[in-house]
Amino acid sequence: MEFQTFPNEIVFFDLETTVPNKAGQHFHILEFGAIIVCPRKLEELESFTTLIQPKDLSVVSIRSSRSDGITRAKVTNAPSFEDVAEKIYGLLNGRIWAGHNIIRFDCVRIKEAFAAIGKAAPEPSGIIDSLGLLSDKFGKRAGNMKMASLAAYFGLGVQKHRSLDDVRMNLEVLKHCATVLFLESTLPNQLEGKWQSSSKIMTRSRSNYQIAQRAMPYSKGSLGKMTQNVKILLSKAQGNQTLQSLINHSHSLLR
Repeated sequence: MEFQTFPNEIVFFDLETTVPNKAGQHFHILEFGAIIVCPRKLEELESFTTLIQPKDLSVVSIRSSRSDGITRAKVTNAPSFEDVAEKIYGLLNGRIWAGHNIIRFDCVRIKEAFAAIGKAAPEPSGIIDSLGLLSDKFGKRAGNMKMASLAAYFGLGVQKHRSLDDVRMNLEVLKHCATVLFLESTLPNQLEGKWQSSSKIMTRSRSNYQIAQRAMPYSKGSLGKMTQNVKILLSKAQGNQTLQSLINHSHSLLR
């Protein structure tokens, strides 16, 4: 494979895999999805997704517990990982990798999959793991910090557990979190510690379909303007800068 580098482009990616239920079983990749993003404008430059057929179809459930889950029937005619390895390599190699919990899970699975077919794995120019980043910067205000919890906190809908949908949700969650952090850093005395007294909206729990209340730090109508502001803020990021670097630019942007 030809080695190319794209040090200023960010590739958000996500894998859907089997879930081992016995000791010694391996994870098998069932779907790969990625979008390449320009860090200056957060524009989507390219996207790609594919289902992947594992060598042993018996590891895939006949039925899925998720409404749009991946079943054995869906991957029966999908390409093998080896068939799409060159495309995946080209998307990932030399770019900044971004995703939720990718350091402990997705990055490991990618390396395992390339090793299994005897090919060199792609290498990142940097890694942005939104789980660790947001746990550090955003705290536990959104609960367990899983993607589904973060999406519910910001009213972004239900996580579909399909690669490309989850990748786009990941990017939106980051924008929303960055917006809140931007506002808090701009007016710390007025906003710090006051989210709990904000207005409440009604939301439906996905687990038991009971109506419950939860606090939201802003009205939904104001979100579009805040997201636009954070796009401008995020455009200052280069290379491996994280949200803390972005926040440091906030006051200059307001002048």
